Amino acid sequence: MEKTWNNKAWFLVLPVLVVVAFSAVIPLMTVVNYAFNDTFGNNQFFWAGLEWFDEMVHSERLHEALGRQVLFSAIILAIEVPLGIFVALNMPKKGFWSSLVLVLMALPLLIPFNVVGTIWQIFGRVDIGLLGGALAALGVDYNYTSDPLDAWVTVIVMDVWHWTSLVALLCYAGLQSIPQAYYQAARIDQASRWAVFRHIELPKMKGVLLIAVLLRFMDSFMIYTEPFVVTGGGPGNSTTFLSIDLVKMAVGQFDLGPAAAFSLMYFVVIMLVSWVFYTVMSNMDRAGSDIPEEL
Repeated sequence: MEKTWNNKAWFLVLPVLVVVAFSAVIPLMTVVNYAFNDTFGNNQFFWAGLEWFDEMVHSERLHEALGRQVLFSAIILAIEVPLGIFVALNMPKKGFWSSLVLVLMALPLLIPFNVVGTIWQIFGRVDIGLLGGALAALGVDYNYTSDPLDAWVTVIVMDVWHWTSLVALLCYAGLQSIPQAYYQAARIDQASRWAVFRHIELPKMKGVLLIAVLLRFMDSFMIYTEPFVVTGGGPGNSTTFLSIDLVKMAVGQFDLGPAAAFSLMYFVVIMLVSWVFYTVMSNMDRAGSDIPEEL
């Protein structure tokens, strides 16, 4: 008997496809068009080939921004992932305090990006800010608008304050999924706290840690609003990350061709690094997910 196919379900998916086409595919094709063409206005384009890509690959400005971006993402992951795990391990597991802590941990995640930048811009000012004024009173020479190191510290602390809660909440969810039987077996075997963490809690958190690392890497690698509001990419170019440099090139200088090529390269880098993260951590998860019988 010949199988018949019912394609009516496509009518349900069609609205989503239309929305995606207008919100993602069409803008992406526009960027691709600018990346391979040059224009002198009046919507007239001239084929440029790989000229803009070659210019960006050999651009010292792009190399410096990429170096700052990689360094920032590495520092963020090195701080927020261990700190999030530590916070999750010490959060109350049940009762009133558990609910209260969960609400408090979620509060930074609810604040819009530009508001976070404004808060820390005011908070760090020496004249009116609580942090800047306190450091000045202690004799610490702190000024994020003129000192590159102070600007970096401010941006990093701001991001840690804003996003560590995400890692902590994901790890907390992973911990809550561990059956109590594992802890009971560990107590019977008189396992140390480190052994419980290493052989029970960490393997069970690997799945959520994978999600946390991927989300934090992608967010930190695409960060724009918070450092732009606080430092504007300064002092000098010390906090000009890739996204800030891209906006300056496209909007400030109106170099649409190089900016389009830059954005496509930016997109490919994020996709490749995310794929590497996902592959490596998935293999680690499959290799070490089993809990040993002896702790």
